[in-house]
Amino acid sequence: MPRPLPLSARAEALQPSLTLAIAARAKALKAEGHDICSLSAGEPDFDTPAFIRRAAAEALESGHTRYGPAAGEPALRAAIADKLTHENGALTAAEQVLVTNGGKQALYNLFQVLLGPGDELLLPSPFWLSYPEMARLAGASVQLIPSSAAEGFRLDPERLEAAISPASKLLVLNSPSNPTGMVLSRPELEAIAEVLRRHPQVAVVCDEIYEFLLAPGHTHHSFAAVAPDLADRVFIVNGFAKGWAMTGWRIGWLAGPKHVVAAASALQSQSTSNVCSFAQYGALAAVSGPRDCVRAMAAQFNERRALLSDGIRALPGLQLLPPEGAFYAFPDVSASGLDSMTFCNRLLEEQGLATVPGGAFGDDHCIRLSCAAAPDTIRDGLGRLRRFLESL
Repeated sequence: MPRPLPLSARAEALQPSLTLAIAARAKALKAEGHDICSLSAGEPDFDTPAFIRRAAAEALESGHTRYGPAAGEPALRAAIADKLTHENGALTAAEQVLVTNGGKQALYNLFQVLLGPGDELLLPSPFWLSYPEMARLAGASVQLIPSSAAEGFRLDPERLEAAISPASKLLVLNSPSNPTGMVLSRPELEAIAEVLRRHPQVAVVCDEIYEFLLAPGHTHHSFAAVAPDLADRVFIVNGFAKGWAMTGWRIGWLAGPKHVVAAASALQSQSTSNVCSFAQYGALAAVSGPRDCVRAMAAQFNERRALLSDGIRALPGLQLLPPEGAFYAFPDVSASGLDSMTFCNRLLEEQGLATVPGGAFGDDHCIRLSCAAAPDTIRDGLGRLRRFLESL
């Protein structure tokens, strides 16, 4: 029997996405006839709004089926620049925007053109699990900046400054946060900007994919608007997946200094080329249209977030810092005596509830549950979680 081909060291070191793996496992169990409730996936359960679907269908029927510019359709790049300028307060030109295959590719492209061997990514922890893997694929190392629920999962400016070294090249800011739901306030962003002014070699990428999903009383602030004097080293990553329920469309964007965006565009031209042409016209309708649909979905997520959070806080043995945005809860389950992977595996096998271990996000004391599900599904999940806790 022939020996399998050896993989590269880069491929050997790569960890697959645990959130996607767990979601796939839950779907497989359900297909086998098991009674499964999933609160694992970060995917809105709403349909993409009709006016967006119509715009894409019309573009398809109009013949927008050919290769397009690698950086994206000019009209969409201009519309995204206009949104950033007028809605986010981050002055942006169309030439500073790259349309990508989801926000994930925007981050990947940026890491590839900015980071290399000897460079260091500054990553507040807990973190979205793909950030460190992308940095390592670029050859960079990762410097974690830890925080805990007791600290509100906040990024402490003094801890940030202490983590910066000559190798530090890029800081990730993710607000609202996946997995914690933390939202950085304007004073917090101003304090972070003060630190970065003392370290001109450090750029910032702001992952704003959950910008519209905010609990009552909280406001999203773009770092680029808070610190316009740092514009030459600030990048914004966003997309249409969460706010407009367009996960399967795979359309995101990168915005920032023109020469870096041009390099990321060149990389994209040699890898995936342009994003699906007619789908970009759906995205154009979304970003140019009214925000009524976005606000309506966000209002429902507020109700679901409260339902999930209140339900978790009523369970004995769990501690939860109420999330301020996004659509996750990140409770501490350490009182169970189980690590997060064991907790989630047993919860799935014994009660049929799919959740995600916090160890994947840098905190093995916690697990992540999603409220991107119907209220009845959330109630069902809370009941299964209660039964599991009672069985321990």
